[in-house]
Amino acid sequence: MQPTRRGITRRGLLKVLGAAAVAPYVVPSSALGLGGTVAPSNRVAMGFIGVGTQGGGHLLGGAWTYLTGGYVARDDVQVLAVCDIVRSRREERTQRVNAYYAGKLDKGSYKAAEAYNDFRDVLARPDIDAVLIGTPVHWHALMTIMAAKAGKDVYCEKPCSLTIREGRAMVDAIRRYGRVFQAGTQQRSCYGGKFRRACELVRSGRIGQLKSVYAMLGGGGFTPGPGPTGRGVPVPDGIDWELFLGPAPWTPYPGGLDAHMFGWGSINWGQHHYDIVQWGIGADDTGPVEIGWEDGKLACKYACGVTVYGCPYPGEKVGGTGGCTFVGTEGRLAVDREWLVSYPSRIAEQALGPNDVHLYKSNDHSVNFLDSVRTRKRAISDVETAHRAMSVLLLGGIAEQLKRPLKWDPGREQFAGDPEADRLLSVAQRPPWRL
Repeated sequence: MQPTRRGITRRGLLKVLGAAAVAPYVVPSSALGLGGTVAPSNRVAMGFIGVGTQGGGHLLGGAWTYLTGGYVARDDVQVLAVCDIVRSRREERTQRVNAYYAGKLDKGSYKAAEAYNDFRDVLARPDIDAVLIGTPVHWHALMTIMAAKAGKDVYCEKPCSLTIREGRAMVDAIRRYGRVFQAGTQQRSCYGGKFRRACELVRSGRIGQLKSVYAMLGGGGFTPGPGPTGRGVPVPDGIDWELFLGPAPWTPYPGGLDAHMFGWGSINWGQHHYDIVQWGIGADDTGPVEIGWEDGKLACKYACGVTVYGCPYPGEKVGGTGGCTFVGTEGRLAVDREWLVSYPSRIAEQALGPNDVHLYKSNDHSVNFLDSVRTRKRAISDVETAHRAMSVLLLGGIAEQLKRPLKWDPGREQFAGDPEADRLLSVAQRPPWRL
């Protein structure tokens, strides 16, 4: 489905130009970037699609977003659109955005942002540079593709997709339309650089030859959801249930909104774990070649000889929050959001030299995204990186569903002579939505 284009008409434009011709022309200092402000030409104009707990935290500041005051508090960002299918939520968030700008500009009232129910109206605005997608997970891939086609850069929360075909379509769209993409896998940027340092130590050979990685969590994937198991309950006024469902299978309103309604297994947290696994292996552009079981554990084997297990390292305490454990021939290194530890302990204490591996450095995930929007450089959690990390999780989920080992071609992104498994690489979308 194509976005509805709603722009100013020719007659409306002439009215604006006519009014401008007779009105006093006053340029505020903020428009020139004076007084410590950022000139409009250097601000990133943003729209926020889905402003619940996660998206609202990005917008206004909150848990799990790590941006004090949110994007609205940044001088180099102008929030122009707030979109949500819950009327009370979008109106409250929009009022807070406008109140913030009014206070900042010392004006009694100031309307900077518009509230929208339908994300297509946000994408149709030519004055918006980038969107942040914090919607239910079954929308992430399709909205990213539509945003790219509309000429917007994208920050998309994880999980980025629910199927491998969706993920590849995202990569193709971002590349085709020349857009910047940042996945919400902020462990590459945040937490004092622990994850980056862990991967640099591993890839520099400090634990010897890497043999295995424990990703803490198993597979996950798409599920049709609760389905029409009952009549459901009436949809409350002010909730657009049809737009909430979008491309997902129709199901009666269950009495609440669940962002992960159409996902199962480790779909929520899993991409965080496998993102660091892939970074540590050096596999951001590839994936495993075999998926199956070893001693009752989900095992993903890579062509380089590394095996990734979808479970915690036996007895390992580190790893509860987005972590993993790397095991080599000369030691072991475990990292999560709180800790970076090694066995023996001297490994984690070693300094990296100029000839060691030094990875993409970012100390702030949101700043990295905004810098990439301005410079057009690749963001640290680029779309291919995000897709490949998500693919490992989804491949594990397919193996769990079929309950048998699988052979995978990461170059062609299909199973070897296995049409039954290939059918689980995609899912039909409810008309009129389509990739």
